[in-house]
Amino acid sequence: MSNLSSFPITMRWPAQHPDRIQLYSLNTPNGVKVSIMLEETGQPYEPHLVDIMKDESHTPAFLSLNPNGKIPAIIDPAGPGGRPLGLFESGAILLYLADKTGKFISADPIQRWETIQWVFFQMASIGPMFGQVGFFNKFAGKEIADKRPLERYVAESKRLLGVLDTRLDGRSWIMGDDYTIADIATIGWVRNLITFYEARELVGYDSDSFANVAAWLDRGLARPAVQRGLEIPKRG
Repeated sequence: MSNLSSFPITMRWPAQHPDRIQLYSLNTPNGVKVSIMLEETGQPYEPHLVDIMKDESHTPAFLSLNPNGKIPAIIDPAGPGGRPLGLFESGAILLYLADKTGKFISADPIQRWETIQWVFFQMASIGPMFGQVGFFNKFAGKEIADKRPLERYVAESKRLLGVLDTRLDGRSWIMGDDYTIADIATIGWVRNLITFYEARELVGYDSDSFANVAAWLDRGLARPAVQRGLEIPKRG
């Protein structure tokens, strides 16, 4: 039986299965990266819902695992050398799980680093820009009379969709024939932009303007593990 008592977060969200990876998350575009990866790799895990709308990610218990107060975060009771490992930042968790399982990233050094660069592209560009579109189009930012911030983020999101569309020209997945953590990192964000953030028309997303992205997203969403991961952990 694994002992996770050194992690204070387990007092707030007790582990029923301490031998499994503990996932602290919500099914946001960042959160689903990890649940999709866990579903794709078949790693045993136990999800714990951290309701960010109730500010649960800023409680002392959660901050003890991620001082930045953002979901997702994990504890792997069987980390490197058999020692428990706590991790935050979705990109770091994807890389860790890819290395742990040997799945969804190439062992070839060149392919590996090219995959990592596209994960960073999502982390540094797609996530922040699409998130700002969501804020200014759907949430509190929509009440701001000055629409220049929204226009700026919409224009940049269109440009980023264009970068992704060009990359996918002639490719089934971001890295070509192989589905990787680069796809897993990005699928939830593109889906959110055109659905939950209600920005489909704003960014001109359709099968003509971003045909490669649209086809790629359909392929990704058709994967059973993606369908499951998008709902984990879902707010009740």
